[in-house]
Amino acid sequence: MTTAPTPVPTTPAATDPGGGAGASRTATTTTPTPRRPRAPRLRGGSWLATVPLFLFFAIGFGLPAVAIVIGAFTTSSDADGGAGQFTFDNVTASLQGAYWTAMVSSLKLSALTALLSTVIGLPIAQAVVTSRHTWLRQAVLTASGVLANFGGLPLAFAFVATLGNAGEITKLLHLTDHGWSLYTFTGLTIVYLYFLVPLMVLTITPALDGLRVQWREAAHNNRATTVQYWRHVALPILLPSLLGGFVLLFGSAFAAYATAAAMVGATVPLISRSIADALSGNVLVGQGNLALALSLNMIVVAVLVMAVYLPLQRRSARWLS
Repeated sequence: MTTAPTPVPTTPAATDPGGGAGASRTATTTTPTPRRPRAPRLRGGSWLATVPLFLFFAIGFGLPAVAIVIGAFTTSSDADGGAGQFTFDNVTASLQGAYWTAMVSSLKLSALTALLSTVIGLPIAQAVVTSRHTWLRQAVLTASGVLANFGGLPLAFAFVATLGNAGEITKLLHLTDHGWSLYTFTGLTIVYLYFLVPLMVLTITPALDGLRVQWREAAHNNRATTVQYWRHVALPILLPSLLGGFVLLFGSAFAAYATAAAMVGATVPLISRSIADALSGNVLVGQGNLALALSLNMIVVAVLVMAVYLPLQRRSARWLS
């Protein structure tokens, strides 16, 4: 009696990792596409932490801004027709005569000091960044932080005692014999540079730290000189940061008041000084809200400055991140 052979099930041959002849098929592996991490969302209770900030902003900036806008376009209490009537006379008067001269002088002073501070502050910051001495970097940045916030009456007194008509350096070098006077547009420009140059050093140093060493090495490997590297590589990358620093310095100089008021008074017409004179009563009858119109002009300039500064800051961060 014979028994029929039992059929044995066949299995597919194992895949040969070497791709040999015994391989029946090749396994394919797919790498899953990584998902982009979602930005963290603030929970309902987390928004409560921002309430004090928005409340402070509304009380400290919002209400005064609304009051300035309303007062600039309404008549004052000493007007003939009564207070609270809509008018363009305040704004029109703020853009004419001595007030317009003060606005133009403030714009010139701010632009000139911001430009000079940018040109002077860039090489100083570059020397600090490339220095091998850590103590030098710390000393310069610390001093810049102190000097950038040194202003007002102490700064005016320091320059009057040093470079005034009876100042120590003025008498030592006989500067008055050469026509020097601190209480002029040139003298005020030098005083503004005292705190604007350190501010520029603090502003541009992070951007200089963002310049990669590989970019300089690649330029030198392609036989580029130092001037060519700065002209074609470094300066185009730093341009948004430089323009942003210039705009920031322009806004700081435009809003400065105490130093100029204590040092030059009315010798150099400035818009901030004109506002102080209007608030103190040095205005025409019926134009008590003229100071609010002058303040509105300064707010418009400040808004334009911020509108230029914020896009430049974002572009610079995108390049150097």
